[in-house]
Amino acid sequence: MPDAAALAGPLIGSSESSLNMLRWMLIGGVLSLAPALAIMTTSFVRIAVVLGILRQGFGGGQFLPTQVTTALSLFLTIGVMTPVWTTAWNAGLAAYAPAEDATDAERRAQLTDALARSVEPLRRFMALQVEASGNTAAVDLLLDYQAQWNVSSSPPQFYEDLPISVLLPAYVLSELKVAFVIGFQLLLPFVVIDILTASVINSLGATSLPAAWVAFPLKLLLFVLIDGWFLTAETLLASIRPFT
Repeated sequence: MPDAAALAGPLIGSSESSLNMLRWMLIGGVLSLAPALAIMTTSFVRIAVVLGILRQGFGGGQFLPTQVTTALSLFLTIGVMTPVWTTAWNAGLAAYAPAEDATDAERRAQLTDALARSVEPLRRFMALQVEASGNTAAVDLLLDYQAQWNVSSSPPQFYEDLPISVLLPAYVLSELKVAFVIGFQLLLPFVVIDILTASVINSLGATSLPAAWVAFPLKLLLFVLIDGWFLTAETLLASIRPFT
């Protein structure tokens, strides 16, 4: 008769395979969130929201496809974030050069240190934007919330010292607030055109004529005359504090 070890062998092997599969599934899930986390640490949120509001202001979704505004947001983000990414690469991973005789523990420690140095410029960039926009209420809110669960911790003295669990959501909230302010400034002229167009059409009694058919060419003409794309890009870039 087979002994107990022989019977348990397939079960143990199956259990180890299941654990390995679960581990790889968890790693894959984390890696799938990496692009979203990377986007949230850049100026993409601010730019994409502003261009989305501008697209809605025109009232012509087919005229200005989402793919165009997304691509423009991505290209502007690359232009803004290139100095930050270059600094992060040079400060961290580019300097990672473990010795040939280094142990695995030493290599892991050096890699962890290199990753920490690479993240530091991103933290400084996010802290600069929160501080420049004056949106410190979100930082205070999150710090106060965490202090309820960790009363022994002392609040950081500088924005660069904020924990990532506070800095990242505060940065996203700050970006959304700034984007809505800029979007309102861009949307206001279009709203005025819509109101004036609807009033003129109603006063003429041409109620069967859709106001959007008249308002859209006027919006497009105004946007072209003031060089709207340049002004929008200039406003967005001016609202982002340069990385130093």
